Amino acid sequence: MLCTKLAFSTAYHPKTDGLAEKTIQTMEEILRRFCAYGMEYKDHEAYTNDWVTLQPEVQLVYNTTQHSTTGKTPSLVKKGWNPLFPLDHLKKNLLTIHPTAKDFHDMWNKPFDTAKKCIAEAKEYNKQKWDKTHMAPDFKEGTKF
Repeated sequence: MLCTKLAFSTAYHPKTDGLAEKTIQTMEEILRRFCAYGMEYKDHEAYTNDWVTLQPEVQLVYNTTQHSTTGKTPSLVKKGWNPLFPLDHLKKNLLTIHPTAKDFHDMWNKPFDTAKKCIAEAKEYNKQKWDKTHMAPDFKEGTKF
């Protein structure tokens, strides 16, 4: 009825569909770079750079980052809107920012900024890998196939 296909996959050799495989590959690359930078994130217990703890935040940043393929964010494509962060509301209503609030804002945004940087690096790395092995066909008028 919905024309969906259930595809099972293994952990180390995923064979589902290209989009899911590419998303997983990109998320792995982002988390790998994020942990390599030695970023520490404060969860409810203590500071950590454990990728399992960081995954939800990195996923949120990934889903709110514009992708070169669609020109839109995954949240906008899937849901039709982008989520707003609490600081987005504060920025609209404040005329001046107290220095302590600025420090808090910078501390709060540091993981997001690092994740965005990691996403950009992962995109560039994956693009270079793709470009090495895939050449655009050179078709000329009159070429027979």
